[in-house]
Amino acid sequence: MSKAFAKSLSQLNKALVRRLKALVVVTRAQPPAPARPTTWSDALPSPSGGGGGVAVCKVEGGLLRSSSAFPYFMLVALEGGGLARALLLLLLYPALRLLGHDTAVRAMAAVTFLGLRKDAAAFRAGRASLPRLLLEDVSAEVFDAAVAPPRRRCVCVSAMPRAMVQPFLAEYLGVDAVVAPEVREFGGYYLGVMEDESEVLRRLDVDKVIAGDKKGGGCGVFGVAGLGSSFDQLFQNHCKEVYAPTESARRRWHALPRRRYPRPLIFHDGRIAFRPTPGATLAMFMWVPLGVALAVARVATFLALPFSLSVPLLAALGMHSRVIANPASASKSLFACNHRSLLDPLYVAAAAGRKDLAAATYSISRLSEALSPIPTFRLTRDRAADRAAMHARLRSCGGLVVCPEGTTCREPYLLRFSPLFAELGHDVAPVALHSSVGMFHGTTAAGWKALDPLFLLMNPTPAYIVHFLDTVDVECGGPEAARAVANELQRRIAEALGYTCTGLTRKDKYLMLAGNEGIVDVSHGGGGAKKRTTCAT
Repeated sequence: MSKAFAKSLSQLNKALVRRLKALVVVTRAQPPAPARPTTWSDALPSPSGGGGGVAVCKVEGGLLRSSSAFPYFMLVALEGGGLARALLLLLLYPALRLLGHDTAVRAMAAVTFLGLRKDAAAFRAGRASLPRLLLEDVSAEVFDAAVAPPRRRCVCVSAMPRAMVQPFLAEYLGVDAVVAPEVREFGGYYLGVMEDESEVLRRLDVDKVIAGDKKGGGCGVFGVAGLGSSFDQLFQNHCKEVYAPTESARRRWHALPRRRYPRPLIFHDGRIAFRPTPGATLAMFMWVPLGVALAVARVATFLALPFSLSVPLLAALGMHSRVIANPASASKSLFACNHRSLLDPLYVAAAAGRKDLAAATYSISRLSEALSPIPTFRLTRDRAADRAAMHARLRSCGGLVVCPEGTTCREPYLLRFSPLFAELGHDVAPVALHSSVGMFHGTTAAGWKALDPLFLLMNPTPAYIVHFLDTVDVECGGPEAARAVANELQRRIAEALGYTCTGLTRKDKYLMLAGNEGIVDVSHGGGGAKKRTTCAT
């Protein structure tokens, strides 16, 4: 038996050796043979020294400082898939740590995208939520060397799905081409399986992607490598020199300052206000039950007590506020403020110590109207009807709070002010508002507006600054005079807050974040007549 076993083992060994030799011969006969020798460097080229060349940059660990793609997938899971999917991804995190970067990205993509509807999830998370998180993680050093002018062309490579990185790279950084896998779909739903690297390279004309319109543009190509080994063949075949950053080098990188963004980040959507790292996401799940109870307590305090008692009690419950008073302005009957959240009129009324103020809105949810401790009424965007309604409210109530922007803006920018309030013929008290949240945003362009009060009040310590500015005198002078007053108010509020004025409108915001103009059609009665009403702000 022993001789027979030894003979069989010897034959098996010889067969394996023959197969290995054949494999070596085939490999030698058909080498990958990079187009040119590639030099791997540990130093980034100077920005001024590479003008006119081409840069191939890996997104994860190259352009981005973070050594993990987990927060980006978690954001998509939370915004597009809900709490259950996000919890599953969080529970799988210890197992993901045992995998290599490329395998972990595929696993996270499977959990995050499987079953999501393409036209809703990818549009919202990729275009509306992720750019803010990704921009905050861009390395200023790599941006200067690979993306910023005077470099002629930049090609970014990523192992993450194209739906996640394309809007950020093309629209906000202005890169020329993106090489990234697509997530397979069927019937308009994602299957959670990404293309292989070889499929991506076969689908693209890589030489044309690298060179652009000029043929032979690869002679001046340098690369910035990153995490994982995906698309290494692209770097080896096309890059003359490749910078491979180490983990210690990434720790020394600095975030790209906001003022240097190629395109300013003015609009973004989604409920999550923090970077969803594993630790921060776990803290959020632990906080949610307590946050719901805290939100209910805050609402009850708002509704049951007068401002003189509710304001100090709400401060004890974590709602911080700072008032910069102006007694002359606080006694006026018409207040115009920038729009940060649905609580803006409440903070103005509380800071002025007046419950006789009413809030004019371009539509809020029925739940928000029911929970408001001050009267609210909706504007219809019919100028004559809205002007008459505001006049009636000014006569019946003690005063009126309006938000001329017509919709909220989370970033330090002011949208164009509608001049309708200036046509009422009353002197206007400008109010500059600044708000900050740490966990959840209380506004949304494409989500369910009824949850806005809940998410806003669930924050551990939401903060507001209310600054009453000097009154602006209004004289009846027609539309041009009203427009001048609106522009003056926008300028004063921006100056007080350190914000930037823009000419953007509600329509611009909704076209970008929700794919519509902020207007919906509501059918009434059996005749099918439709009434145009505004979407929730």
